[in-house]
Amino acid sequence: MNSAKTIVIAVVGLVVLAVLSASLFIVPEQQTAILLRLGKIVDSDFKPGLHVKMPVVQNVVLFDRRIQTLDTKPEHFLTSEKKFVVVDSFVKWRIGDVAQYYRSTSGNIATTSRLLGERINAALRDEFGQRTIQEVVAGDRSQIMEELAKKADEGANDLGVEIVDVRIKKIDFPPEISSRVYERMQTERERVARELRAQGAEAAERIRADADRQKTEILAQAYKESEIIRGEGDALSAKAYADAFNKNAEFYAFWRSLDAYRDVFANGGSMMVLDPESEFFRYFSSQKGGE
Repeated sequence: MNSAKTIVIAVVGLVVLAVLSASLFIVPEQQTAILLRLGKIVDSDFKPGLHVKMPVVQNVVLFDRRIQTLDTKPEHFLTSEKKFVVVDSFVKWRIGDVAQYYRSTSGNIATTSRLLGERINAALRDEFGQRTIQEVVAGDRSQIMEELAKKADEGANDLGVEIVDVRIKKIDFPPEISSRVYERMQTERERVARELRAQGAEAAERIRADADRQKTEILAQAYKESEIIRGEGDALSAKAYADAFNKNAEFYAFWRSLDAYRDVFANGGSMMVLDPESEFFRYFSSQKGGE
């Protein structure tokens, strides 16, 4: 009887432990949970820790409440100018209302990605449809992303999802448009280059003309000064000759005649045909020269 009693106590203990184990559940720190009874939500948004449920008829579904990343594939969007741009973006999101999230997506991550992607694309389409290509490519990206995050968060409320951030990784043109854009950019750069070359040539001509003018002015001024100096030298020379002539005119005339004789006979010639009464023979015919 003692052994039978022991067996009964052990079985009852095991049953109690099984009931307690089925009645308790733990929600980890990084997760949240909903409590279901026959497929219907009884309670939700449990805090991390140990909780109690009814065994058999109730079950618990856990969800990750950390921030998730949805990296969408690049999509084509029209700008206000009816031009296509290719936008590559990603979204940071987390579960905001776990009960609504379960009702909207059944907790399926693929369903969540699809529905969330549709709402993000709608927000992107609205935002880019209000802007020009210039504003999209060269505008304030932070402002665009703030507006996107706000609109996406409003659009994702029915999913029980909170949009933490929307980031644009890349904005590009479709290949057929990119080639035309690059051609226009090349044409514009060539036009700017031609303008700069023309401006450089004009500046060079202006500098060259100014240099030629300065050269002409400098040469003219130098020639003027040289003529003045030469004139002053000739005047001094003439004055010196005049002073010397006035001191002894006869000697000066004699000296000039000697210079003339020296120049005539410098080449070795000894024959001249002249009138004997010529002034050239003045000092040959008279010892006093004047007689």
